Amino acid sequence: MKVSCFNQKIMKLIVVILCLYATPSFLFAQTQDEILNTFPNKEIVVYKTVDSLELNMTIFYPDATKLKAENPWMLHVHGGGWAGGHKYNILKKAYLETLRSLLDQGVICATIEYRKAKGTSTAYESVIDAKDAAKFLLKHAEQYKLDTEYYGIWGGSAGGHLSLVTALGKNSDFLGDPELSGFYPEFKCVASYFPFTSCLNPKLRPGSIFEDETLFVRLLGATLEEKPELARLLSPTELLEADSPPILLLHGDKDSVLPIINSTYMMEVAKQKNADVELLTIKNAGHSFNGLNISPSIRELNDYATHFILSHLQVENTKQ
Repeated sequence: MKVSCFNQKIMKLIVVILCLYATPSFLFAQTQDEILNTFPNKEIVVYKTVDSLELNMTIFYPDATKLKAENPWMLHVHGGGWAGGHKYNILKKAYLETLRSLLDQGVICATIEYRKAKGTSTAYESVIDAKDAAKFLLKHAEQYKLDTEYYGIWGGSAGGHLSLVTALGKNSDFLGDPELSGFYPEFKCVASYFPFTSCLNPKLRPGSIFEDETLFVRLLGATLEEKPELARLLSPTELLEADSPPILLLHGDKDSVLPIINSTYMMEVAKQKNADVELLTIKNAGHSFNGLNISPSIRELNDYATHFILSHLQVENTKQ
């Protein structure tokens, strides 16, 4: 009888555990909504319409007591393998505390939706949309209380790659909405988390999601051999110049999705070109900084990114 009762308890425990692991999307959605509700000062804005598709952004504002007539701002580009993800990826652990800290220091943050690399769209269209989002904010700077000089861009994984290309790529190479054509974003800084950095360097592919090269068809809409010029335009290392904005790379040394060689290679290119690029290596961390005993910790790396951004937006960090 005792054995039977014990077995029943074990079975109930197993069922509970299975239920928890069987519904991750539901649990994430709940958590996402709960986290989102902790930001009372926000609004959703449509920044462009393409082929009847409305692309929007969510703008997070600091507390009203910290808002000025013109405020520095950061544009966030989400990850998700170029074909997935959502603008509220900004609420994930890799970025959340930096978002909170930036808002606390009076920095407005916008996170965008963009055309994903699937169907007839490629990562090229994704970059055009990110640039147009920045142009839209510059065009309506007075309405949204934005500074037209001090602003930057950040993102992780695919979003880290797109952030780099958006900041480094020439505006003339990524023409978008004609109504926004009179604005030319010049970002003061880029924070790029565990990014992909070159379509052209084959040494970055082994042990990554690009190993068999099929993912290039998603990015480019064709193979590397068929679109060499587009591959160059979507390679941050090829776009990097001595006068490029300061860049912070954050990468886990155990990343098996986009290995850290992506960032160490960009550091090599930066040295050759005398560009301002630094790398924060997260020890024991996989993609998205997953892992046990990572160093620096999530809080520490969030603080590091916050300090980097604030320093380049000329905001005094009052929490140091």
